[in-house]
Amino acid sequence: MLGFIKKDLAMIKSNFKLLGILIIIYTIMGFLGKMDISFILPFMSVMIMISSFSYDNYNNWDAYAITFPDGRKNGVKSKYITTILMVLVVSLITLILSFLISYVTTKSINYGETLVTMLGTIFGTLLVLTIMYPIIYKLGVEKARMAIFLIVFGIVIIGGFLVQYIDLSVITKSLAFLENYLGLILIIITILMVYISYKIALHIVMKKEY
Repeated sequence: MLGFIKKDLAMIKSNFKLLGILIIIYTIMGFLGKMDISFILPFMSVMIMISSFSYDNYNNWDAYAITFPDGRKNGVKSKYITTILMVLVVSLITLILSFLISYVTTKSINYGETLVTMLGTIFGTLLVLTIMYPIIYKLGVEKARMAIFLIVFGIVIIGGFLVQYIDLSVITKSLAFLENYLGLILIIITILMVYISYKIALHIVMKKEY
């Protein structure tokens, strides 16, 4: 398992410099008030990890990995673990930078609001992971991009349609009632959706021929 994780990190090592440059650029833009860095940096870490699938495909890694004991299972598990670690590390860096930007620009730090925003960012970023990874394992990176675009487009259309017929005041009241438990709820939902996504991806890989 550890070897698989090291392999993924080694494959995206060249992208760490790019991520570092982006962190510097977006931080400067944050100080200038041009951008909120809360979401973009953690999301970029997932995009970088997705590039590892292309490297795997180019080097026929999957066909080689299945020759190891539990190669299929460890291959999928390492992708999820490495990505989650990347998201958490980048989110922690983003949180620290957000505190710094807030203090420099406003001379104050709203710890509660910033932490909730960061938690929501982690949730949203890992939601992207849970949708994309099973599709990538099923269709491959190139076809998955089109499938994901169609899914997002469909969600936007359906969401826009439902908004016209749903009483938003009921949802607002429900969210207000759950406000004190929002952090815990997000954590529980995040764990469940990552676990379900992993199980789906693993089932796809166990059935797949390389």
